Amino acid sequence: MTAEATLPATSASPTARQVWTRARGIALAVVLLLVTAVVIAVIRSDARHGTLDPRSVDPYGSRAVAELLADRGVSTRVVTTLGEARAAAAPDTTLLIAAPDLLTDRQQARLHAATAGSGGRTVLVASGSASVERLAPGVTADPATSLDSTLSPHCALPAARTAGSADTGGIRYTTTHLDADECYPSERLATLLRIPDTSGDGDTVVLGAPDVLFNNRLDDQGNASLALQLLGSRPHLVWYLPSLSDTSATDGGEESFLDLLPSGWLWGTLQLFVAALLAALWRARRLGPLVPERLPVAIRASETVEGRARLYRKANARDRASAALRSTTRTRLAPLVGVPVTQAHSPETLLPALSAHLRGDGQTLHSLLFGPPPSDDTALIALADQLDALEREVRRP
Repeated sequence: MTAEATLPATSASPTARQVWTRARGIALAVVLLLVTAVVIAVIRSDARHGTLDPRSVDPYGSRAVAELLADRGVSTRVVTTLGEARAAAAPDTTLLIAAPDLLTDRQQARLHAATAGSGGRTVLVASGSASVERLAPGVTADPATSLDSTLSPHCALPAARTAGSADTGGIRYTTTHLDADECYPSERLATLLRIPDTSGDGDTVVLGAPDVLFNNRLDDQGNASLALQLLGSRPHLVWYLPSLSDTSATDGGEESFLDLLPSGWLWGTLQLFVAALLAALWRARRLGPLVPERLPVAIRASETVEGRARLYRKANARDRASAALRSTTRTRLAPLVGVPVTQAHSPETLLPALSAHLRGDGQTLHSLLFGPPPSDDTALIALADQLDALEREVRRP
């Protein structure tokens, strides 16, 4: 019978149950994270319904400013498509773009082409770095936002000087236009810009924060005065609320799936990948020497022996296995023949005592207890049997 046949037919590979037991914690964490992200997105979506909508009476709606403008003879019309917004650009119209960052690059370019030179006023509300550079060329958004919400005008723009302090603190802007009005500065950078149109009587107003348009903030500071002057300079106000259902987002070319996703989802996905990578590093196999530690539970000796035997077999470490067998046998035999344990691994001390006790051949004992490693598994099993037989012979009365 070969050595392979005598070894236990146990696989060293983890079973599906073991893999699931180890991975279920991470899987549960990922599922909880995804569910939390969806719930937060739904809640925020519901909470933001009507934000900057002139028809909404919610705290973050803009019904109040629309009513005040109506009392002054300014009509307000809501549009949700790019085509309607472009058609509305006219000398007697103020076009307010409520969420410029929701527009695609192509939509932003087409909208700027329609408003440039129209003679009307274009108001950009909280436009980010990408959108403001296309809708108002020559203007750049600073990465750091204003730390203060309420700011003073510090400019010559009549609307700002009349309104006084207002809640414009938000995105800060710099511009290359020498004739631009830079108002409500925060650390030397403006949070409100008015850029005259060189080809006509129109202009573009870049507002760093939407607070002056909110229902619940309109009566604070000079917010109402500033909002009415910025939006009431023309008899007609067209309020553009970009919509995800607007087909112009894909006109003129195909958009990839990533182009249609809001930037928040992309950043959220990146954070999930980083979290997964950190979890993988946390659970990955550590490199370096093994560190012994006290086991928290008692394990049967047979399981420990079988586990170590499988490791030795997997590594073909017959030399280490035979050395362990011989060392343990010498340690147990030494006290039986009157040799101190500290001298158990010295052939000059242990072998004479064993030979005297057994009246045997010292050369055979030296080969058995201190010989070279076995050449194959069969020889290793034979060595283990011979060591067991030697120990039984020494223990025999």
